[in-house]
Amino acid sequence: MARPTYDLVLHGASSFVGRIVAEHLIERHGVGRDLRWAISGRSPERLHALRDLLGRRAMKLPVLVADAADADALRMLCARTRVVASTVGPYALHGGPLVAACVAAGTDYCDLTGEVQWVRRMITRHQRAARRSGARIVHCCGFDSLPSDLGVHVLQRAAVARFGAPFERVRARVWKLRGGFSGGTIASLLNVLDEARRDAALRRALADPYALCPPSRAKRPRQPEVRLPEYDPVAGGWLAPFVMAAINSRVVHRSNALSGMTYGRDFRYDEAVSCGPGLAGRARAAALAAALAAGLAAGAVPPLRAALQRFVLPASGEGPSPEQQRHGRWEIRFFGEGPGGTRLALRVTGDRDPGYGSTGRMFAETAIALSLDRARGRAPGGFWTPASLLGDRLVERLVAHAGVRFECLDG
Repeated sequence: MARPTYDLVLHGASSFVGRIVAEHLIERHGVGRDLRWAISGRSPERLHALRDLLGRRAMKLPVLVADAADADALRMLCARTRVVASTVGPYALHGGPLVAACVAAGTDYCDLTGEVQWVRRMITRHQRAARRSGARIVHCCGFDSLPSDLGVHVLQRAAVARFGAPFERVRARVWKLRGGFSGGTIASLLNVLDEARRDAALRRALADPYALCPPSRAKRPRQPEVRLPEYDPVAGGWLAPFVMAAINSRVVHRSNALSGMTYGRDFRYDEAVSCGPGLAGRARAAALAAALAAGLAAGAVPPLRAALQRFVLPASGEGPSPEQQRHGRWEIRFFGEGPGGTRLALRVTGDRDPGYGSTGRMFAETAIALSLDRARGRAPGGFWTPASLLGDRLVERLVAHAGVRFECLDG
């Protein structure tokens, strides 16, 4: 079989996050050197404008045109590359044909989706075909859900190394979050609310913490979930619900299942926002929980949602300035508890805002890992998670090139 023309094609490159990914790729690899890559999308004018924006180093960057609704163009795109990295969301509205084309061509694929219902749908429709073709599909490769998925992976490996067994219980606590979520993430969340409102079966599936796991007859433990303000003695403060827990926890449990239950069959996991101790922490937790509930309720009511989109929420394609991205930060702490009282904590941090700067660089490194790391041993085709497919190799890349740090603390 002839070698594809490109190692990597960045699809949707002219989107806000796509531009950040392209800038990172230019900075790390230039054009035509160790990584043969190209940009693609539906608008040749916007793609050429992006290439001009990237400067002289990008003058020879190949531009490919492929609309998400053009099956022939997508098929030709997938045939020319080892990996497609897509930033075109909401994926439930625009992403299905590209995944199907990658699966048919045996081309690897990664994206930034946080849409549980769409990921579940893609797995159901294409898992068998992906196994046959050898295509490796990796969803959720941005702030949702790399820090969670890889944070648990690193903590559990440390637990096995130190104590000889994984932790039965892991708590993820959002410690710091400076910077907003992207307009694309907001649009995806609103689409999930739309689909759930129309489909009772989907609402039940979304409530299932094992919604992305392969079917199993084994008894699964009931999973904890922070829905209201509550005090957490392990983290030493009050908690509020975390909006991304609904996707992150599902990805973590799928990683456990795909790795042969290396976290244990009784593994329990939850995520929440840490709001601090005392009355002040309790007040912050209550305010954050109320704001989240009100936002989700308003998002489900068309007139209120229209007002939010017009006056409050960022639109797709909008985002902060490069300076604002540089001043963003995030920190998530993972607290593990195992048999016999063993404990360990892990701090995971990023040095850019979560929704744009950090997500763009993490996604770029995931796509590079998926493309260039193939020589170390190819996993079979199918639908993977970042931790189950790329694991330590991706952790190393994020530390070296994406401003992410993993630091073990006393438990």
